[in-house]
Amino acid sequence: MTTLQQDRIVAAPHPPKRDANLVWLRRLLLGLAILAVLLISLAPVLWQLLTSFKVNEDISQVPTVYFPTRLTLEHYTELFTRRPFLRYILNSAFVSIISTAVCLAIGTPAAYALARLRPWGEKVILAAVLVVTLFPGILLFLGLLEIVQALHLGNNYLALIIPYTAINLPLTILVLRSFFQQLPKDLEDSAKVDGYNTWQMLTKILLPMTVPALVTTGILAFIFAWNEFIFALTFITRESMKTIPVAAAQLGGASVFEIPYGPIAAATVLGTLPLILLVLFFQRKIVQGLTAGAVKG
Repeated sequence: MTTLQQDRIVAAPHPPKRDANLVWLRRLLLGLAILAVLLISLAPVLWQLLTSFKVNEDISQVPTVYFPTRLTLEHYTELFTRRPFLRYILNSAFVSIISTAVCLAIGTPAAYALARLRPWGEKVILAAVLVVTLFPGILLFLGLLEIVQALHLGNNYLALIIPYTAINLPLTILVLRSFFQQLPKDLEDSAKVDGYNTWQMLTKILLPMTVPALVTTGILAFIFAWNEFIFALTFITRESMKTIPVAAAQLGGASVFEIPYGPIAAATVLGTLPLILLVLFFQRKIVQGLTAGAVKG
């Protein structure tokens, strides 16, 4: 081995530790950034949860007691003893489930028709659906109020079910249409050869394949109906028919000047818990539904 070859071997670069340290630093900064975002996002939720278990003395104490040492369930029991809060939960569940089911029942065939059957005026219909999704619900309030008064739907569950269905329907159609377009058309051609008509193809072949999309759009519609406030506050005035957002906003204290922070926090926790459980239960289907239409095979 010559001297030049020995010098080259000696001068050969070794894997630098600087790159490994840089990668480690980037991972650390990314982890800290994710942790900061989680803390900022979950801090209000954690604050409401802790407040719902605090005694009244800790809630009103100055300086603020962030992590209480005395816990109580009084605020939760007060919701069900002083007011019919279970009835409010059932009202919200009934309105949300019915409006979501109707929305999916109407939106699924409409989305399939726009994706596969190519009806006359398809572009105009899609443009109209897209424009409707851009309108905030508050702009429809006065028109819906006139309709509710004309049809005498005040203090009727239909006064909430119909608007919720109409508002969620455009988004449902757009999401499901995009999903139907990603399905292979060979399945439908084979089904036609076997004698299936359009409705049979939709219900027996395509719908089982679109469960993730149905779950995703259904949960979005359910969350909107569960959390909606303005329509529920205006169209429903009977105490036994109120929903959770309205009931939580109208909680009162022992006197006019008292703000019941504890019961309000408990009401918000109870109102949010079903949505959290719903999302956690269908988490895998939601991820599949959100990512299915993003990649074409």
